[in-house]
Amino acid sequence: MTKDFQIVVTGASGFVAKNVRKYLSENNVKLISISRKNFKKLKNETKIISKNYDERIILPKIKNSFGLIHLVGIGKQSIKNNYNLVNVEFTNKIINLCKKAKIKKIVYNSGLGVYKTNSIGYFISKYEAEKLLIESGLDYTIFRPSYIVGKDDLFTKYLKRQIKKGEIQIPGSGNYSIQPIYINDVCQIISKSLIDKNFKKQTLDLVGPESISFQKYVKLFSKKTPTKIKKISLESAYHDAISNTKSEFGVDDLNLLVGDFKGNYRKLQKITKFPLQSISELLKSGRLF
Repeated sequence: MTKDFQIVVTGASGFVAKNVRKYLSENNVKLISISRKNFKKLKNETKIISKNYDERIILPKIKNSFGLIHLVGIGKQSIKNNYNLVNVEFTNKIINLCKKAKIKKIVYNSGLGVYKTNSIGYFISKYEAEKLLIESGLDYTIFRPSYIVGKDDLFTKYLKRQIKKGEIQIPGSGNYSIQPIYINDVCQIISKSLIDKNFKKQTLDLVGPESISFQKYVKLFSKKTPTKIKKISLESAYHDAISNTKSEFGVDDLNLLVGDFKGNYRKLQKITKFPLQSISELLKSGRLF
């Protein structure tokens, strides 16, 4: 990627966005990064703080940018922010901004497990957002990520908090599998998707090379600590998610976790053309801790 490219990043203060911005900045890409919250500005970066993503402020600054990486989304609903408002309506707003700014390429993070006949609210909203992108007339790459892990992602932070308490709770059997992908790989893939024609109008599962049971993941993560691992019933976990606003897991978090979703890694590997980090090896190395 050359330094003449200007890339817009939405949701700039989030975990994935922070790492993608850092990667692009270090590769001399000009950035226009937008967030509702304050964030640290990087080199080659124009910083925009806008609670409502005010078009009057944003549009003049992003005109004729090469591409936009849309990383705004929620996995847990509240009275103020529901799935339709954030995942669907806001995505539509970003698509319209791209058209007005003459940005032809958009990269979007959807979710692993999204498909037409799904009945879960989170997945339905992501499917509707995907549909908007596909029908927009823009060049797009839609990624459906599994857990994206690094030192400070929400999942890793959760496990670290549990370790500090001396006990990690596993909802249900823990035998359901996840297919995590390392954030460093994600940064490279997203960067490549902006300019590589093989990513044009593609919908890809953003997953690592191996599936691992949640139980095994937790054991490997906490291996060098004296942490106890306790299984709790799914009924208790769901009850807490429904009745406790401070619950570690929301209802849809649990749906995603126990859904045992598998991604098509071979298709991703064929297009990216570089090997991705083994999660088991990453956990054993202690680099996530």
